[in-house]
Amino acid sequence: MTSTEIRQQFLAFFQSKGHLIVPSAPLVAKNDPTLLFNNSGMAQFKDFFLGNGTPPSKRIADTQKCLRVSGKHNDLEDVGFDTYHHTMFEMLGNWSFGDYFKKEALAWSWELLTKVYKLPKERIYVSVFEGDAKDGVPFDQEAFDIWKAIVGEERIILGNKKDNFWEMGETGPCGPCSEIHIDLRNQDEVDRIPGKSLVNADHPQVVEIWNNVFMQFERMADGSLVSLPSKHVDTGMGFERLCMAIQGKQSNYDTDVFQGSIQHLAKKSGIAYGQDQWTDIAMRVIADHIRAIAFSISDGQLPSNAKAGYVIRRILRRAVRYGYTYLGFKEPFMHELIPLLAQQFSGVFDELISQEAFVAKVIYEEEVSFLRTLSTGLVRLDKLMEETQAKGTQILTGEDVFELNDTYGFPVDLTALIAREKGMDIDEPGFQQALNAQKNRSRKDAGASAEDWVNLFDSDEISFVGYDHTTWTTRVVKYQKVQNKAGIQYKIVLESTPFYAESGGQVGDSGFLYFKKSGKRIAISDTKKENDLIVHWTTDSSIEELAQEEEVVAQIDESRRNAITSHHSSTHLMQAALQQILGKHVAQKGSLVNEQLLRFDFSHFQKVTDEELKQIEDMVNTKIAANIPLVEERNVPISLAKDKGAMALFGEKYGDFVRVITFDPTYSVELCGGTHVKSTGEIALFKILSESSVATGVRRIEAVTSQKAFDLLNQQANQLDQIIELLKAPKDIVKAVASLIEQNSSLQKTIAQYQANEIKLLKAELTQQILGKGELLYLIQQVAVPQADALKNLAFDLSNEHQNLFCLLVAEIDGKASLALAISKELVASKSLDAGKIIRDLAKEVQGGGGGQAFLATAGGQNPQGIPQVIKLAQQFI
Repeated sequence: MTSTEIRQQFLAFFQSKGHLIVPSAPLVAKNDPTLLFNNSGMAQFKDFFLGNGTPPSKRIADTQKCLRVSGKHNDLEDVGFDTYHHTMFEMLGNWSFGDYFKKEALAWSWELLTKVYKLPKERIYVSVFEGDAKDGVPFDQEAFDIWKAIVGEERIILGNKKDNFWEMGETGPCGPCSEIHIDLRNQDEVDRIPGKSLVNADHPQVVEIWNNVFMQFERMADGSLVSLPSKHVDTGMGFERLCMAIQGKQSNYDTDVFQGSIQHLAKKSGIAYGQDQWTDIAMRVIADHIRAIAFSISDGQLPSNAKAGYVIRRILRRAVRYGYTYLGFKEPFMHELIPLLAQQFSGVFDELISQEAFVAKVIYEEEVSFLRTLSTGLVRLDKLMEETQAKGTQILTGEDVFELNDTYGFPVDLTALIAREKGMDIDEPGFQQALNAQKNRSRKDAGASAEDWVNLFDSDEISFVGYDHTTWTTRVVKYQKVQNKAGIQYKIVLESTPFYAESGGQVGDSGFLYFKKSGKRIAISDTKKENDLIVHWTTDSSIEELAQEEEVVAQIDESRRNAITSHHSSTHLMQAALQQILGKHVAQKGSLVNEQLLRFDFSHFQKVTDEELKQIEDMVNTKIAANIPLVEERNVPISLAKDKGAMALFGEKYGDFVRVITFDPTYSVELCGGTHVKSTGEIALFKILSESSVATGVRRIEAVTSQKAFDLLNQQANQLDQIIELLKAPKDIVKAVASLIEQNSSLQKTIAQYQANEIKLLKAELTQQILGKGELLYLIQQVAVPQADALKNLAFDLSNEHQNLFCLLVAEIDGKASLALAISKELVASKSLDAGKIIRDLAKEVQGGGGGQAFLATAGGQNPQGIPQVIKLAQQFI
């Protein structure tokens, strides 16, 4: 049975049991401040468990893309070394929201595994929660009795809190669980050691494949448990492990899920899979990592140096390192796997095949960049090993190993391997200490704490009324006190609200809450979404007293909202213009819409020309002048919206019913939850500020509209008037400015020639002042030069023209000290000198620093009064 058939049978089975089949949420978590990535199947359903939202069906099944490479669930360093850990994996799940419970969930698990998939019953073991006195949760007698009737008592294992009580995090929905394990060892091993004794013992062939979680509780901030309003079922089955079991393999990587990529790598490298431990690990790492990278990019997360983007870049670089070191790939190779993956997941996760060329291009450029860094890192490692051996030791320090890991992306095992080849070792405890110190700094920087929510009223559903109203009478449902880097703040949830919560690039509303009874008001600084909950932020502690009042008037800042709305509608008009002028390949890759400007990131592989920018601007302003009315449709079935040609964003999850925003059905039709102008004429004017590159294959346009655009034009007109006045009101201002530029260029060339002649004379003069003879010549002088580059070039030229020359030139330039040290290569070799090290010591005398290569180094300092001491020390050194 192929992996495709296994997945289809799972979904078909639960569809036959009355489950609604829903698509996977994007791999990149949206509107959940606790997650960078969706790390479990239940993440997208969290609010349903907490009662903050209503699911589209009480029974749901799906296959969810998950990523576990950060935070509590971090399997990255295990990936490739064992048979079953992954970065990205699929989680097959079936869910009950207050409908069926343990009896049905466990019986259906057994039916699917043994009757549909026909896995051997005698190889399956199950576990139930033994209870926990501290939490006051008893032994799960109900699950035990259900399993006893199905598998017999001898196949049931009692599990502790670590193994059989599932928690999403430090707070949130949780409950006892029942795991299903399978023994995949050969019969000889099974006869020697019973599989029951190897459950949860990290045996690579005795693995958990399914976990049935019974959501009964919510973990509070103080550690206590409270019962949820309804009981739910949350199950998760590792798709890759299931394929291993059904296909009779000893490793997930031996299944057809990974073998297509692995065999491609084997063919490209000329190294057969299964012949060598380290080349096998490298192929497994790459085959795993490429999935995580590809789907993260296709879901909208580009590699970068921050947060989720940094995680993706780190995964990509880990894969490139293994290919470079063990498979001999010195050129980009990972992007070649994208067509294979796109075809493999066609019909399941179509977002990859839709963006195949873009994803491959982004990965290719990242590979090119990192391969350069990797080469530099190898040079740095060689230097560190030389310095270590020069100190009389054969152990690289933990700080050195950490530097290679943090700056150049070298894993500890790679550094250790290269060191061993040189007869050296690494200080691994020292590395761990440096790594832990960095983690502690990060935790301190990100440190935040929250008290439990204070619930005031029960509310079936939190509603947003801000499309139609800017003021609304409502009440506070609950609030929470939190402490973070900004200090103490409060999160407030209203029963209904006109405040738009930050989403889809549009920032959240600000405004006030007026409490009718007391006549007091508090300022709302921001509005955000946490899962599907609209949360209002304030720093006003009086909410603790005012929240219990029955009526509160929510009032948004209308002026600010209008400016935001103008920018948001203009973004739609501009995206349509980009597609018409640049091509249909243009897709949104990020946006920011606030009261100051609009910022739009989009896929495009070359700079947008000035002529194209003018065409885009003109097209948008033409649509504004046409005063096209907004057509807003709510609760449109998504299939109908797509038939209309509505543009959807990759990386966003849409429900069965969506909101469609249209400005002329032949021009701009988009799925969008943001606020918009009633007609395009309200925007008045659109003006592009800049166009730039933000990442490989991604361009950015920033623009302003309405009053901000008029302010910009007025500012530019005032500047033009000032220029005209300075130029004495010429008839042709363009010609006058061009003439000035030409004159300036001519003068610059004259000055440069003059300076070059002066340097030539100075060089001849300095040549006469070289001292010493034979094996050591030296020149130590303070000189007058206009620029630091001229100082460096002068020293370098002298050292090249004279063998065995030590040349230190010092100058005061613009009130600061500049130093240039050039040492002839013959002298560097014979005396083991290092200009970079010497100049760092000398620069201390001028309160500065510097560095460079062994034969040429420069430095600067804030204190030119220290120049005489620099010269004195250099003379002493000679």
